[in-house]
Amino acid sequence: MIRIFQIALRNLMRYKRRTLLTSVLITLGLLMVILFSGLAGSFKEMMIGKITDSNLAHMQIHKKGYVSSMDTSPLNLTINQKGYKTLEKVLKENPDVEAYSPRIKLSAMLSNYTETTNIRLNAIEPKKEIKVCPNVSERMKFSGNQTSDILLNPGEIIIPEKLAAGLKIKTGDSVVLVANNKDGSVNGLNFTVAGIIESVLGPQGKEGYMHIKDAQSLLRMEKPEVIEIALRIKEFDKLDDVYTDLKSALAKFKNEKGKAAFEIHTWEELSPFSNIAKIIDLMTVSMKIIMIAIVLISILNVMMMSVYERVREIGTMSAIGTAPGKIMGLFLAEGLSLGLISVLAGNIIGIFGIYILNIYKIQ
Repeated sequence: MIRIFQIALRNLMRYKRRTLLTSVLITLGLLMVILFSGLAGSFKEMMIGKITDSNLAHMQIHKKGYVSSMDTSPLNLTINQKGYKTLEKVLKENPDVEAYSPRIKLSAMLSNYTETTNIRLNAIEPKKEIKVCPNVSERMKFSGNQTSDILLNPGEIIIPEKLAAGLKIKTGDSVVLVANNKDGSVNGLNFTVAGIIESVLGPQGKEGYMHIKDAQSLLRMEKPEVIEIALRIKEFDKLDDVYTDLKSALAKFKNEKGKAAFEIHTWEELSPFSNIAKIIDLMTVSMKIIMIAIVLISILNVMMMSVYERVREIGTMSAIGTAPGKIMGLFLAEGLSLGLISVLAGNIIGIFGIYILNIYKIQ
């Protein structure tokens, strides 16, 4: 066997031009596959990061039935103070949970005293929210005395940029928010615009922000209640495992009817753009198959040329008593040796290419 590979390597060196051509084809094909996979993977991670780190978080916990009707921002499916403390204990006991943040989702009417429009708001605890969604401050344009570490204080509101442009609102302006509570009564409060927020992918990327205490006052909540708990895990690759653990932990809690009291969803279940991530994976696999097929066809063509060019050599080997199996083994050994060398070269160049792209980032 060793002797066959020695002869195969000698034959490869003898036909240098053909060997170089085939090797370059394999190396370039593998290089393209590695670079395309790296770029597609980076784009997917960037897209997921934009969604989860800016507003959605890795997972969300709600009262059972909220997600199915979340488009209407229902206020009758809140988590009371006792339920929040229970969930808080579960999250603190899980070592994979990095941070969590309570939220209140609501719809309201926003007025600049001359015009009025509807707005969807995300009421948050700023210090907890920035730990769950660390990139949320990057979307915000603050007034001169505001910092991204604070986000907003009680009595302040951050509104979407398109809404601000439509109503000609700028930071520092005074606005009025009017909202209905779960009993149907109306309440209004004055707020100062602390910042303007840019939109991101997804319906939740067009929401404004206010302090959770202001939302509880606006909705006239007698006791503190929340709509959802957004959470961030330490390692994103463990998303499915952490989701399974938390889902089983929450399944123990029942409501008055004996059914599950809470529900938990990952970002994939909450965002319509999770389908784009699946399309990217499918596209990556398809491109790999196409590129590999092109390379294999090229190699097959070159190897067939090699056989036809060496008909006399094959005849001579047969005439001196070389078994057909050994002749076939010799050609297979040549192909295998050439493939291994080319794959090694392609991997080295591909990894180096990815390293260069990581240094000189593509914007």
